[in-house]
Formats: sequence, C-alpha cells, structure tokens
Amino acid sequence: MLLAVLMANSEGNILVERFNGVPAEERLHWRSFLVKLGADNLKGVKNEELLVASHKSVYIVYTVLGDVSIFVVGKDEYDELALSEAISVITSAIKDVCGKVPTERLFLDKYGKICLCLDEIVWKGLLENTDKDRIKRLIRLKPPTEF
Repeated sequence: MLLAVLMANSEGNILVERFNGVPAEERLHWRSFLVKLGADNLKGVKNEELLVASHKSVYIVYTVLGDVSIFVVGKDEYDELALSEAISVITSAIKDVCGKVPTERLFLDKYGKICLCLDEIVWKGLLENTDKDRIKRLIRLKPPTEF
C-alpha cells in the first residue's frame, strides 16, 4: 500500500499531502520525519535523482523537482522499485501540468491540476493510473457530456 505522498517546498513547508491507512495520530510524526529527511539529504541533489530510505517496516523514495521535494512512502508490495515507478509518474505529471520544472510559485499556481493528477495516479493507497495520456484525459476539467 502507498501510505503517503507528500510534497514540500525548500523550507520544509508542506504543499500537498495524501495519507492512506495512516492513523491521524501518526501523521504528524511522518510529516516531521519526511521533512527532516529531505532537509538532511536533498541539498545538492539533481532534479529527479531518486533517494531511498527505510523506516520501521516501510520504504521511502524521495526526490527534488525544482523547488519542490516529493516523498512517496509504501509498505508490503510497494517496495523501492514500485515506489520509484510511482514517483516518476508523479514527477512527470507535475512537469506536464507546469510545462517545465516547477518553481514554488508555479507549483502553487497549478495546485488544483496537480491535486487532480495526484488523485488520478494514487487512489486509496494503490497506484491507479501510470499512463501520461490517460491522466491528461482524466483531468481535463470539462463538464461531462450527456450519454
């Protein structure tokens, strides 16, 4: 299961978070742990260079994309390999929505579409859509047509 997808700015402020199957009382721990992990390890890392960590019985894959740090946390069948696929789909979708590697301002300007992409990629803790064209089609924000 994908336990969490979290995105933060370079100062460690959380921009987007999605938790699945994580009790509310543990979320604060995960937020602070991931932000500290990023602060300790993401300095000087190239865009989309993947870093891997494990904590307790879960795997964490994280990267930086422009001014945004992206963290994906999984357990069981979502090991480092599956999480690296998930994070590459997420980074690709963000670049497509923003048109380039995002600054924090551009990320926040496109916040709505990024959240829609994230909702289409990860659904209830499962990696749902990985096809770029399908994700674009699903987030078009057009009213449904009548049958």
